[in-house]
Amino acid sequence: MNYRIVLKFIGKLLAIEAGALLVSMVVALLSGEYDVRPYLYSIFACLFAVAIALIFSVKANPAFSRREGFLIVALSWALFSFFGSLPYIISGTIPGFADAYFETMSGFTTTGASVVDNIESFPKGILFWRAMTHWLGGMGIVVLAISLLQTQGGGMIQLYDAEVPGMNMEKLSPHMYQTARLVWLVYSALTLLEVVLLMLGGMSLFDSVCHSFATMATGGFSTKQSSIAFWPSPYIQYVLILFMTIAGTNFTLLFFAFKGKFRRLFKDEEFRYYLLFILVFTLLIAAGLYLTAHDGVEASFRNSLFTVVSIMTTTGFVTVDYLEWTPFLYMLIFALFFFGGSTGSTGGSVKIMRVVILLKNSYYELRRIIHPHAVIPVRFNNHAVPAKSISNVLAFFMFYILIFFFSSLLFLIWVPDVSTAMGAVASCLGNIGPGFGTVGPVFTYSHLPDIGKWFLSFLMMLGRLELFTVLVIFSPFFWKD
Repeated sequence: MNYRIVLKFIGKLLAIEAGALLVSMVVALLSGEYDVRPYLYSIFACLFAVAIALIFSVKANPAFSRREGFLIVALSWALFSFFGSLPYIISGTIPGFADAYFETMSGFTTTGASVVDNIESFPKGILFWRAMTHWLGGMGIVVLAISLLQTQGGGMIQLYDAEVPGMNMEKLSPHMYQTARLVWLVYSALTLLEVVLLMLGGMSLFDSVCHSFATMATGGFSTKQSSIAFWPSPYIQYVLILFMTIAGTNFTLLFFAFKGKFRRLFKDEEFRYYLLFILVFTLLIAAGLYLTAHDGVEASFRNSLFTVVSIMTTTGFVTVDYLEWTPFLYMLIFALFFFGGSTGSTGGSVKIMRVVILLKNSYYELRRIIHPHAVIPVRFNNHAVPAKSISNVLAFFMFYILIFFFSSLLFLIWVPDVSTAMGAVASCLGNIGPGFGTVGPVFTYSHLPDIGKWFLSFLMMLGRLELFTVLVIFSPFFWKD
């Protein structure tokens, strides 16, 4: 194990976090908040860690393998959340370390689960840092570092694959740092466009920026305790629906759409299934709301579409309390917890490509039983899916369900309520935010015991890094030569 290169890269990552904290301090000053100690102390702590890391990695061998890549990604997310929690603790806005770490991990993993019951009392600098954790974590901390540092080499591919959500995100350039830069360019441009459109709907500049950060990261942190329900404007809600849908789309396809190649977007099978699932669930729930809630056609459709897109893309914004709906409707919402956005998007959970491959493979297995000698490959985008990829999908899904099941059982020790336990675990593992029971869309996670918050923080990181990146580190063969 090349520990020196691990230290060196983590040191560079923490330097980027110090820069992000500096931006938040500037926002605090521009907002008339002159107590900048939370940011200064946090920046000094980051820079001290950077100095230590760089001192002990002076003679680092620049080459590293998949093992170092996995370790760098896992450690960087854990450490980013540690240093990112300092502004909350120092400012006293979230004084408990377990709560502050939970909030920060929720931010960086774009989960959006919160322990805050009085968010509107927070100073703007802290609110901006809270939104910034979403935006940095959305496209990936390590991917940002690759794009800024212009680091090259085979090891960068391992880092990219270990952190970017999804399976085999397509390279847009021969150099990995250029691919990372192009992805971040699209991400930034869409964020800026959303800021403008939200401001046209009556949001303030500050609220527009914070909600755009959360939307494009599919995060869900809001500057209001009631989330998007604070703004009853249909215009604002439709703008958010549009950008949540965009954020749940493969960013490689969005890059080609930016270049005018829209046909490539709609020829993609995953994107078509993504829109199909949104449409089917929206129509089912809208029909149920119209028949039971009597809200009118447009309101039923809008509330249904907003909730479906928010949960399916794992953003977690809310306009209504879906737990007040009939059991049939909120069970449909629970099913969406296991879908997620497209591969290569900022969305979490299982991902549409895996869901489709699982469904196709199950269907073709019935045909193989009838025709045991026939070769019936699973096809995706008109290409046969390699057996290795199908095996990977099956293994991922099996791990995901087993982790969900046993984590829910374990969580019942701390919170003896099945609905809350399953909702909290499914929400944090899928990086969704709102859950069920006492962690539903109008509640927070503040009442959970500290040990439960630590456990859920781990599940957030596990889900954000798509299981294998974290699980492999706990395997005994990872540490053997």
